[in-house]
Amino acid sequence: MEDLIIEIMNNYGYIGIGLLICMENLFPPIPSEVILTFGGFMTIDSNMTVIGVIIASTFGSLIGAIALYYIGKILNKERLIKIVSSKYGKLLRIKPKDIESADKWFDEKGNKTVFFCRFIPIVRSLISIPAGMSEMPLIKFILYTTCGSAIWNTALVLIGAFAGDKKDYILRILDDASHIIVIVIIIIFAIFAYKFYKSRKK
Repeated sequence: MEDLIIEIMNNYGYIGIGLLICMENLFPPIPSEVILTFGGFMTIDSNMTVIGVIIASTFGSLIGAIALYYIGKILNKERLIKIVSSKYGKLLRIKPKDIESADKWFDEKGNKTVFFCRFIPIVRSLISIPAGMSEMPLIKFILYTTCGSAIWNTALVLIGAFAGDKKDYILRILDDASHIIVIVIIIIFAIFAYKFYKSRKK
């Protein structure tokens, strides 16, 4: 994976970085931590600049996020309500009012959610889908996505740029941290899913 990332960056420069980050949004298992940190490393030995890498990666993040936003818009609230009103919804123990409640919550908290979720692995990609489903205004979505992504990208690119010959050590720390965050997210999701199931059963 790392060799492929380096090869794409070497061959295509900023376009390669933007494309990789766009793909990371669409396919969360591709680690942005590695892509962005390597982008920072390459500013030391190539003609790429830190500012250039940040701009390219942020643009790539935005394009990927907008694509997922429109997927969520296609799979809108009305379609979800139809699905949960069918026999499949009964199997999932989800009711139309649950969809309405979730949509209302996102309308109230969506702006902050879209911004802060840009700092959480995997979630930063997936959050674009409920934003589209809840009809969050595109301009607001772009604003909060760009701000959150720019901060995340800047931090990782700077880590790479200042790490120098310690890149292997830095990448190992980032990889371990990502795994820990993902495990915590899975545990939290499992707890909420269990509580939701118990409440529906009652």
